[in-house]
Order: sequence, then C-alpha cells, then structure tokens
Amino acid sequence: METVKQIPYGVADFESVIDRGLYYVDKTMYLAELEKQPDTLIFIRPRRFGKSLFISMMRAYYDKSKAKDFDTLFGTLWIGSHPTPLRNHYQVLYLDFSRIGGNIDVLEKEFDSYCCIQLNDFIDTYRNDYPKEMVDEFLRAENATRKLNILLNMSRKYDQPLYLIIDEYDNFTNVVLNEHGEAIYHNMTHAAGFYREVFKKFKGMFERIFLTGVSPVTLDDLTSGFNIGWNVSMSPELDKMLGFSTEDVRQMFNYFKEAGQLPADSDIEAMITEMKPWYDNYCFAEECLESNIRVFNCDMVLYYLRNYITYKHSPKIMLDPNTKTDYKKLNMLIQLDKLDGDRKGVMMEIIEKGEIAATLVPSFSANEITDPETFPSLLFYYGMLTIKGRYGTMLSLGIPNNNVRMQYYNYILKQYAQYKIVNVNKLQIAFVKMSLDGLWQEPLQYMADCYKQLSSVRDTIEGERNIQGFFLAYLSLNDYYITAPEVELNHGYCDFFLLPNMTHYQANHSYILELKYLSKSDYSEEKAANQWAEAVEQINGYAIAPRVEALRQGTQMHKIIMQFCGWEMVRMEEI
Repeated sequence: METVKQIPYGVADFESVIDRGLYYVDKTMYLAELEKQPDTLIFIRPRRFGKSLFISMMRAYYDKSKAKDFDTLFGTLWIGSHPTPLRNHYQVLYLDFSRIGGNIDVLEKEFDSYCCIQLNDFIDTYRNDYPKEMVDEFLRAENATRKLNILLNMSRKYDQPLYLIIDEYDNFTNVVLNEHGEAIYHNMTHAAGFYREVFKKFKGMFERIFLTGVSPVTLDDLTSGFNIGWNVSMSPELDKMLGFSTEDVRQMFNYFKEAGQLPADSDIEAMITEMKPWYDNYCFAEECLESNIRVFNCDMVLYYLRNYITYKHSPKIMLDPNTKTDYKKLNMLIQLDKLDGDRKGVMMEIIEKGEIAATLVPSFSANEITDPETFPSLLFYYGMLTIKGRYGTMLSLGIPNNNVRMQYYNYILKQYAQYKIVNVNKLQIAFVKMSLDGLWQEPLQYMADCYKQLSSVRDTIEGERNIQGFFLAYLSLNDYYITAPEVELNHGYCDFFLLPNMTHYQANHSYILELKYLSKSDYSEEKAANQWAEAVEQINGYAIAPRVEALRQGTQMHKIIMQFCGWEMVRMEEI
C-alpha cells in the first residue's frame, strides 16, 4: 500500500520533498518557459509564494552533479517526460542572501564570509572538473572577489558553463534601507559599494542568472549594466509559475480526502469557496485579466489544509500567525522615513475603496520609494495590491483578499491606538451583542464617542476620510463579520456592509451602515435634513439590491445611518 504523502508546509528543499514523499504541486513545466527568456532574469513575488522551493527545484534540474538522480527526482513530473537540452548542463552556484545579517559595522565582512562559504562548497562539488592545483589556489583565496576571478578563469579554460541562482537577492539590503537609512544603503549599492562590486563580477561570468526577491528596488540601484527587460515578473506566460491555481488546490484536497486524511464528508468545493476570499485572487500580469484563473498564496493554503487534517475543520483564525513577521517587515519598509501626507492618502484610498488607479512601474530606485506615484507599485510587488482590471490607460490595482485587507486595517488601528482612546475589549464585547442580539446602538455610539474624544488630541481629525478610516479600523475587530467597504449595490456604493462570517461564528444580524458628514463651517439644519433624506433614499436602495439576499445569509438586516457634523455625531437611526 502506497504511503500517504505529507503536507510540505514550511519545506523549501525540493530534494527533501521528493525523498520524503511529500506532496508536490508540479511546476516543472515552467523550466521550459524560462529557457525561452533572456539569459539573466529577475522574478519578483511576495513572500510565502514558494520561491525558495521553486529555486531548489531549478538547482536540482540544472546541476550537472545531479544527473544520476534525474529519474528519481523528476521521473514522475512534467519535465521528466519533457526534458530540455539544458538538463543537468551547468555548474550551479547558489546564494541565499537572507542568510546574511549582523551589525552594520560587520555586514561587509559577513557578506564576504557567506559568499566564500558558498563558493568553497561549490568548488568542492565540482572539484573533479578542474586540476587539483587550481582547486587549491581557489581555496587559498582570501575573499569572495578573488575566488570569483579564479572561477571565471577556470570555467572558461575548461569550458564549464555556470548558472548563478540567487534567492532573496534584496533581503539584507531591504533591512539596511529600513533600519539604517538610504545613505548607508547607497554606499553598499552604488559606486564602489561592496554589494555592487560583486554584482559587477557576476555580469559576463555566468551563462545564465536567475534572481528572486520581493521588490525591484535593489536591482535598479545595483545593476546599471543590466537591462530592465530581464525583469520577467509581469510576463503573462509566467503569471502562475508560483502559487497555486484553483485546480492545483482542488487536486491536492481531493488527494488527501481520498487518502483518508480529510473527513469522508468533506466538501472540497465548499472549502475552496471558503479559502478564496482569504488567500486567492492574485494576478501579476495585465494580459491574464482575460482569464478567470487567479493564484492562491500557497503557504496559506497549506496552513488551512494542515489545520483541517489535524482538527477536522477550518482554522478559526484564517490568517497564518507565522506570516505576522513577514508583514511587520513589509510595513516597516512601506513606512520608510514615515508616511507623508500623499502616501497616507494613497493608503486611505486603497483601504476605503479597496482599489486604486495606477501605472505599474517595473523598476525604481530606493530614493523613489517615497514618491506617491511609485508607492502603489511597491505595494503591488509586496502582494498588498494585485491587478484587478483596467482603468483607461492605467491599471486598477486592488486588495487581493481578506488576508491582505486585515494588514491594511491593522495599519489604521496602529495609527489610532497610540492615542489610547478606545477600550478594545469593551468594544468587542459589545460586538457580540450586536451580532447575536441585534443590539447595535452600544458599539456604534461608543465608537462615535471615541471619535469625538480623539479630536481633542489630534488636530487633523475632522474630515469625512478620517471618519471612514476610524470606523473601518474598529469595525474590522468584529470577528462575526467581514467588514466590506464600498460594496456596490444597485449601482451605488454603501459605506459599510457587515457581512456575516458564518464559517466561523453564528451571527443573527447583519448591517448596512451609511456615514454622512458635514463640516462645521458648512452645517445648517436645512443641509443636514437634505443630506439625511438623501441617505435614507440611498440605504433603502441598497437594501433591495439583488445581491443583498445572498450576502446577508438569512440574518436579520439592519439599515443604520450615522450623521456627523465635524467630529461629533448629531444623529443615528435605524431606517
């Protein structure tokens, strides 16, 4: 009887996946596609999309020292039946720059030390391809630059083609940029900076180069000699090279169900439907908009599957706790030098509307990160935005899923938490009553009171956008609902629809909230009355939209209007 495959959660070593019989989603067909591309490539994807496992597979495929293991490693995979001419053709040098760290004062030394270790391991693997005296000379070399120069001469003299594969090429430079500022980062990546110097050695030395990272920033700063055409991150033929398609997920879950790992009555399609709003909907190429196939974050899918197999139900917390560190790092870089007004405006537009019109910039340097025009592109590369559609000559970049949406909500919460106005525990208890018993007055009134208090400690609090952001942030703490802003209903957009999160919590009530705002200088009883009448007409129109019946999932729906004058709520009623 065949042993049931295990979930490769957190495993990035391809050979280990195959040797241990772990479940593997075949991506080997993309090797043939990569060989059609230019010789030096950079492929950028957000974290947790399987970059390291893919690179590990590439190493095993192209490494000449692994030729004897080809059938064992690839025999059951697509590439095993469709090998390319470059199979096991290269001496492969592999570098993972996420392994470099330490105090800034010793960073250059640590970088050189890591490269030397990897180069010595490389020459040990291929020592039989070179005379012993040349290998000895290589090993005696005291730094990575000299070792690379010797390797260049050796490989050319003995006609040994080289393949350079770098994972996380921008990892430690992003840390330097974030923690030590642009000046120190610039010294590393420009002129005679040590990181730039080693990249100059790479050029012309390797027959093929493949780099991955999470943004194009460092590449743009490092490689004035590299053609930007090498960035294939948005090439449509490679859109699904990383991550899982819906069919990948379906096959995987069916395998584990048939193997008896999932309950016999598991509804695979229902599980996929549950995961899609949380982990799916990534599109990395404009041309792929024509297809309805999108990409799942693969680590999140494996997290969900592992929980389902272990506990026989989906995880209560849909966001994998292990990703918190990733998002913390991203948020630190996003807020480099503190967010200015323009970039805060970009963040708030994305949070409130769920999307933004922008032009994707394929490459930009570190000093352009703070430009509001570049900022949406940075968020796209980090996986905080994805391609949702076209907007004239621009693209509509949107929040891909609830997982990412929660990161935006957390951003707002942190902005307000510093003022210590809101008692979150008190609010969450009130949310329970709101969802189970329909007692909505207490939490909404409490949030309005807190917003008023906030105005006394924050000069710029007044404004419709600030009210929307404040309520959005704190409504997102209600576990019983998915807080959806700007939901389209009957050709209009309601401010908030509290969608029952029935998968995890039983809710008896759902809500459409409409927030109306008048500035103090513009307030009059007549204007307030007219605005209220308009709001009543709008919310009644939203409530009869065909979508509402499905969205409320059998709960009793409430239509609530809240009207503000400046920072103070002047009227709140259920319609």
